[in-house]
Amino acid sequence: MLKSMKTLSTVALGGALLLGLNSCTVTTQANVGLAGSRHNLIADLQPTKGEGSGYRVGENIAVRVTTRTDGYITLLALDPNGTGNVLVQNAFVRAGTTVFPRPEDGVNYTVVPPLGTERIRAIFTRVRPTTSVVLSGQYDAGRWNDATNAYLTPYSAADRDIQETYLFITR
Repeated sequence: MLKSMKTLSTVALGGALLLGLNSCTVTTQANVGLAGSRHNLIADLQPTKGEGSGYRVGENIAVRVTTRTDGYITLLALDPNGTGNVLVQNAFVRAGTTVFPRPEDGVNYTVVPPLGTERIRAIFTRVRPTTSVVLSGQYDAGRWNDATNAYLTPYSAADRDIQETYLFITR
């Protein structure tokens, strides 16, 4: 699991909002093969050592995000046991490449157990989001996607993008 060494405030989403948004679907996939597509607002997403690379417990990692236009990035991590963590929320980025954590974030992303595959999801919107992603408990693929769907629903498909990458946590 990646832990941000800074406490993030959270905002609870109303149950009615979640129920009302269940019919929306946002499709995510690994960034492999998508970097060349002109239709994605996120042109590239990967750990700085490369997608699928290995990181040892205690090692700090960085995530490189390349966007085609200015906007806002939220990075989420899902550990091998299904625990979600918000790494950065609604961070403004200029078109081009940004490496997270940025110096102004004042955090490190430090790898901690459990060992296995860690998923990192980048959510991009052209306009500043008016809500926050709230993660709590364990996530399976459906619940992980539901949390993302609820966050993205207010934005048109042309104004949002989502990509996912992964890394391996080792001893």
